[in-house]
Amino acid sequence: MALDKNGIAKRIAQEVKDGYFVNLGIGIPTLVANFVREDISVEFQSENGVLGMGPFPFEGEEDADLINAGKQTITTLDGASFFDSATSFSMIRGQHVDLTILGAMEVAENGDIANWKIPGKLVKGMGGAMDLVASAENIIVAMMHTNKRGESKLLKRCSLPLTGVGCVKKIVTNLAVLEVTETGFKLLERAPGVSVEDIQNATEGHLIVEGDIPLMKI
Repeated sequence: MALDKNGIAKRIAQEVKDGYFVNLGIGIPTLVANFVREDISVEFQSENGVLGMGPFPFEGEEDADLINAGKQTITTLDGASFFDSATSFSMIRGQHVDLTILGAMEVAENGDIANWKIPGKLVKGMGGAMDLVASAENIIVAMMHTNKRGESKLLKRCSLPLTGVGCVKKIVTNLAVLEVTETGFKLLERAPGVSVEDIQNATEGHLIVEGDIPLMKI
């Protein structure tokens, strides 16, 4: 059984370590804050100028003045701070963020990522995506393995305009956890009810399968 968006976020939350400063991108990544272990201390940053984001608010408790970069209402933890975009991007460009979690439309087997534009569709701009992928040492992508037409989003080469080159380290999809290596996508884990063959069929890029592939623990 393939994971839903919350399942992907729950698995990625296991990658978040005590003391980390973490940037959460728009989409699935914003859900990660809901699943981080309560016994660790983590600072979530949003590039619109927030450090110390908490989980999403319960219905009826939203504050329209508290939003993330995707304009979703958020909560803040004790000690949270607010600042301008210049300070926020100084944190990002200065490599003070330990982990960046992004969504993607496509990822190539060499770690290239495309996540900001589909040619012909109107977009306001790239936002902070290029700064994040250019500056971060550790990038995890949260995405669906295939698009709505059932075509692979893990490719030999990206077909969409690139956001960053050779920067992605790990990918968590609704089917699998994969590491980006010099020779392709290395399969680390598979979702419950998903076979290695299912993942192979859904992956256009080179997939490396070594030994028995364990199930995700979520």
